[in-house]
Amino acid sequence: MTNKLYYGDNLDVLRSSITSESVDLVYLDPPFNSNASYNVLFKAPSGAQSQAQIEAFDDTWHWNESAERAFDEVMASGHSDASIMLKAMRSALGENDMMAYLAMMAVRLIELHRVLKPTGSLYLHCDPTASHYLKILLDSIFGVKNFVNEIIWQRTGAHSDAKQGSAHFGRVHDSILFYSKATGFIWRPLWRMHDEAYLKSHYTQVDEAGRRFRWDNLTGPGGAAKGNPYYEVLGVSGYWRYSRERMEKLIAAGLVAIPKKGSRPSLKRYLDEQLGSPVTDLWDDISPLNSQAQERLGYPTQKPVALLERIIAASSNEGDVVLDPFCGCGTTVHAAQKLKRQWIGIDITHLAIALIERRMNEAFPGVAYEVHGVPKDADAARDLAERDKHEFQKWIVATIGGQPYTLNKPTREMEKEAASAGFYETGGQKLLKLQILTAAQVLDGERPRVPFGHTESLKKASRESEDRQARLL
Repeated sequence: MTNKLYYGDNLDVLRSSITSESVDLVYLDPPFNSNASYNVLFKAPSGAQSQAQIEAFDDTWHWNESAERAFDEVMASGHSDASIMLKAMRSALGENDMMAYLAMMAVRLIELHRVLKPTGSLYLHCDPTASHYLKILLDSIFGVKNFVNEIIWQRTGAHSDAKQGSAHFGRVHDSILFYSKATGFIWRPLWRMHDEAYLKSHYTQVDEAGRRFRWDNLTGPGGAAKGNPYYEVLGVSGYWRYSRERMEKLIAAGLVAIPKKGSRPSLKRYLDEQLGSPVTDLWDDISPLNSQAQERLGYPTQKPVALLERIIAASSNEGDVVLDPFCGCGTTVHAAQKLKRQWIGIDITHLAIALIERRMNEAFPGVAYEVHGVPKDADAARDLAERDKHEFQKWIVATIGGQPYTLNKPTREMEKEAASAGFYETGGQKLLKLQILTAAQVLDGERPRVPFGHTESLKKASRESEDRQARLL
């Protein structure tokens, strides 16, 4: 079984657990923004950031020992093009936050290139803050010739941050840099529905059965010079785009006619038989997740499943392996499971891993996957607490979706304090306002008793239907 979730630094996981040329598709949305924290998992009811939240990346993108080590590893990697480019960037930028980010990304992108199959592809999601630097890095690692597209995704409405007094155009898009590992990469063209303006201007005809269609030109472009055959169709001689045999079949099917007196034979193209418009590198048809979106889980940087479905459908086949090394709230693995791919997710926060486990179990009951790096019994929980109490706190909070609890059995004083908080009465029930659970109890499936209708900090994921989409747009 390939489906796996890893808690830990993705660089360590890639090196220790992901073999070379074992992955078909990589999507990553690395957390970097000069003006915001990308790993805010929870907010207070007022919408403000909780003072108690754990910000795992708070010190990640600063020039420090970790950034210097990442830079040195790229220099020693044997990847000469990446080494030369990163060194040039350091000469130009100096040792600042952006350079730290680029050094940390470069060493990871080298590993992601290693784990991709020759037919694989990588999609790197970023905003304009760093997209130009990342493209240069990707050119040096994947090769300029393997750049496929820079996809522009309109991630927000026209208002964006262009408020009154702003001295810039509204910033409404993200970039998704699409690279293949080599030629012959997996590619499946996708289509989207025609917009209403196009339909009104092109599909103006309706036949007796009520089917909408348009007339299409049958003349062979370039005439004789392009090798188009010359013959007569419905009394009109000329160069045609189809062979005489195929033309006769179209006529017999009632698809060729003269639309009006004096015009040339034309082909009927029915709207209900068309795939639509080819998907281009401008994606303005996938809406971002607003606060009311049904699939929203409460994770601020959550991407819509439709965005990942499009990427996965275009660059992988059923059964292929999809990897997300910064998997956050798990949209990539959700979309991969939905489209019958195998998946690997990696994240450095226990909060994210716990959220993904919950999301997958709710959306796909019975889904099989392995989780690595998190406690699975009381002894493992105790070991984590002894090694790193801060990490234990993050794990246990994420596991129960509430406030910190304790590893050991509660003391008499703790029980007394909890009891003295009194009861909360609702719906004929009396519930303790303050409840204590140990790690062993949580692992045994116990949860705090809460009033009916209690809203948790993160919403539940909707259960996915077994029905497959007829066509992904």
